[in-house]
Amino acid sequence: MFTSHIHTSSNALPSPPLIPTTTTTTVINHRSTTPVRFHHPQLLSTQFTHSTIMQAPVAPKNRLEFLNTRPPPNYVAGLGRGATGFTTRSDIGPARAAPDLPDRSAGAGAPAGPSGVGRGRGNDEEEEEEAEDKGYDENQKFDEFEGNDVGLFASAEYDEEDKEADAVWDEIDKRMDSRRKDRREARLKEEIEKYRASNPKITEQFADLKRKLVTLSAAEWDSIPEIGDYSLRNKKKRFESFVPVPDTLLEKARQEKEHVTALDPKSRAVGGTETPWAQTPDLTAVGEGRGTVLSLKLDRLSDSVSGLTVVDPKGYLTDLKSMKITSDAEISDIKKARLLLKSVIQTNPKHPPGWIAAARLEEVAGKIPTARELVKRGCEECPKNEDVWIEACRLANPDEAKAVIARGVKAIPNSVKLWMHAAKLEHDDANKSRVLRKGLENIPDSVRLWKAVVELANEDDAKLLLQRAVECCPLHVELWLALARLEKYDAAKKVLNKAREKLPKEPAIWITAAKLEEAFGNTSMVGKIIERGIRALQREGVEIDREAWMKEAEAAERAGSVATCNAIISNTIGIGVEDEDRKATWVADAEECKKRGLIETARAIYSCAIAAFKSKKSVWLKAAQLEKAHGTRESLDALLRKAVTYTPQAEVLWLMGAKEKWLAGDVPAARHILHEAYAAIPKSEEIWLAAFKLEFENNEPERARMLLAKARERGGTERVWMKSAIVERELGNSSEERRLLDEGLKLFPSFFKLWLMLGQLEERLGNLPQAKEAYELGLKQCPNSTPLWLSLANLEERMSGLSKVRAVLTMARKRNPHFPELWLAAIRAESRHGSKKEADILMAKALQECPNSGILWAAAIEMAPRPQRKTKSSDAYKKCEHDPHVIAAIGKLFWHDRKVDKARTWLNRAVTLAPDVGDFWALLYKFELQHGTEDQQKEVMRKCIAAEPKHGERWQPISKAVENSHQPVEAILKKLVVALGKEEKAAEDNKHQ
Repeated sequence: MFTSHIHTSSNALPSPPLIPTTTTTTVINHRSTTPVRFHHPQLLSTQFTHSTIMQAPVAPKNRLEFLNTRPPPNYVAGLGRGATGFTTRSDIGPARAAPDLPDRSAGAGAPAGPSGVGRGRGNDEEEEEEAEDKGYDENQKFDEFEGNDVGLFASAEYDEEDKEADAVWDEIDKRMDSRRKDRREARLKEEIEKYRASNPKITEQFADLKRKLVTLSAAEWDSIPEIGDYSLRNKKKRFESFVPVPDTLLEKARQEKEHVTALDPKSRAVGGTETPWAQTPDLTAVGEGRGTVLSLKLDRLSDSVSGLTVVDPKGYLTDLKSMKITSDAEISDIKKARLLLKSVIQTNPKHPPGWIAAARLEEVAGKIPTARELVKRGCEECPKNEDVWIEACRLANPDEAKAVIARGVKAIPNSVKLWMHAAKLEHDDANKSRVLRKGLENIPDSVRLWKAVVELANEDDAKLLLQRAVECCPLHVELWLALARLEKYDAAKKVLNKAREKLPKEPAIWITAAKLEEAFGNTSMVGKIIERGIRALQREGVEIDREAWMKEAEAAERAGSVATCNAIISNTIGIGVEDEDRKATWVADAEECKKRGLIETARAIYSCAIAAFKSKKSVWLKAAQLEKAHGTRESLDALLRKAVTYTPQAEVLWLMGAKEKWLAGDVPAARHILHEAYAAIPKSEEIWLAAFKLEFENNEPERARMLLAKARERGGTERVWMKSAIVERELGNSSEERRLLDEGLKLFPSFFKLWLMLGQLEERLGNLPQAKEAYELGLKQCPNSTPLWLSLANLEERMSGLSKVRAVLTMARKRNPHFPELWLAAIRAESRHGSKKEADILMAKALQECPNSGILWAAAIEMAPRPQRKTKSSDAYKKCEHDPHVIAAIGKLFWHDRKVDKARTWLNRAVTLAPDVGDFWALLYKFELQHGTEDQQKEVMRKCIAAEPKHGERWQPISKAVENSHQPVEAILKKLVVALGKEEKAAEDNKHQ
């Protein structure tokens, strides 16, 4: 980069003009590589030497000449010396930018300066001109961040290329920052963790101690000393000064307490009626006396019999609270509102709301007379407005209210509201009726007045009044219907016929006519009337709304008109429903009515659905369930007979009919139904098993054995072989049982229940090695069978001990890692042998493998120490909110804490979630035996019998025992409760040991 410098010399020799008069000099600018051209009008002597232009000396200027010239743009005095002075926002610009350093390399080879120029002003001016040519000031302060390059391009133009370059550099910075982001965040996270580990919160430091507070008893808690106040301000010694009491004060006190028994001589002179002038009253004694008198009055008013006062001790405070204390702000608001409303009633006196508002404002302010006067003026200004008269009646005295309302009805005789208000002011029914009849004379077509006067009359008078009412108001259906209810049968029919003529589009008349026929026993006419009414309404152009008619049917059922309800449903249920949607829509409507307790409506809907879908098993089944829950045995039997006639291939309907007969005690009828079912469905295994169960449960083992033999001959499934083995087990034929099991296992080797029964047979006979072999062979065929693994583990525990059990259960968990029953069996085995630490480790692993297992969380709650059970139960509930095992475990916690109501709620919730699990029923029944009433115990027993539980860890061993095979649910429930009590007692004994 080259820069042009101008040097002057006094010894320069004149030279001929080598350049024309106007000369163009090309100089390289220090900021750009583009040549810059300067035009000089005259160059008398010009010399070019290595891009340097020499010039003749210039005459020195006056030193004070700069005072008369304009300063350069953006000039700041003293800036070259480093002074800043004060600047404004307009001073900040290119002139304030940091300068560039001069090119010292170019100045090093230049001459020192012209002769004759000393250290005076001339050289300074040249330096200023040179600085202007350079574009910066050498004396400007050095910038620490940008160095001497600050302001280098301050005056340069920022174009699109610069913008693009900045954008590229920004993208590069973002890219580099994103590369370092993960490491930076990881380092920041690590630093935060280290800081938190070294500086834990107070709550974290004392968390374990806070949990241990639950173990403190009330006595220990009370024995904790109070912290007291040990602040510094209480430790400072207060300055106390003692001053002797003056004798005059002591003498005055003695005189006040002194009792005078003699009269003053002056008072004796006038007969003792004059108070000595020198004696001052004792105000303290006066206050004490007032308190004594007040206490005597309260004692006199107290109840001497019961000891309870009949005076409110806080009566004074009550009176003060009842007083309305108006603040200054409220008074100011009232004044402003008064001025505003005054302007309203003056500018528009015929505006009734203005008078009412003004009167109510005065009422709020406590000026009742003013309010009455205002509303009186309002009645005078607006005599035809009923609201003003009602407001005047409200504000008037009780004695004057009747007179006010009388003037109102006189001014507005056709106002129903005023006549009703006038009737309310009367206290006697006769007077009320008289006022209402007077109003009807003026307004004979007011339905509201007719209803009010009919309600006050007796039956005979009401009938006469309604006859007159329907003449005056023939288009109001409620009056017609009320008259029809009061009339006898024939007269009611005539009334309804007249009503139908006056109101041909009103469906309520037809429904009332149907109810009338049903009430008098003409049920055959009910359906015809409803059908005829719907056709008549359709001719009149009335749209038949299905939902509205269904609501009328529900209302008819609530009123006891069942035939009317059935007729309405049968004639309107299909209106507006597509053919393909009828089944789903009707079933949904019936279920909704069933939920609301409208059984007859639901039954009518199912009757229509059965008539339309006679071959649909699901519709028959829904109707049968409704009859079973809310009908009689006869109605259910009739429905099922009809159902199997139209759907003979429906096994469930045959079985339901047979079971109902069996439960009713009619075993021959049940056998007959099953015989018919077998004839209709000869290949149905369910019917064979139902016939076997019927004979087996009624102590007919030979019949049951014959049925199963026939089923096996016809190629029965594995269930038939299992049932056959169960029969032999019940009869005690071990050899026949083993033969059947062996044959069944040859045919069905993958059915685990046959292997399980074979192992149990060997255990009962005492052949433990053979039982173990049976279990092992079964596990080879069924490696995923949890009952086989558990049975083998129990057998190994009896034969070999804990070590073998661990091996078996470890192998089981390796093959089935997500089976919580196997984890629970291993945990319980460790607990039984006293290895609590191993049990806790296994529980932690089990919850990792099966985090949503309710039985594991329930066991974890029971295993946890008592102070930690609440926390553990909270964690379990978060993981398994709707698991019955967790719900039952939480209920047991409340039970042990004597929170009876909460425990009952949680245990009831458990049996609701899992009604088929007998363990929960036993817990609830045991709880009610301890804390419930006899009715509650009977209710639990009834629900359990209705639920017929079949499963449960403790329920199944008792229910499937040979001695309990024919026991009812009630007996098994009681036996399980006894077994639970023995387990709890044994657990308590182990804890004490």
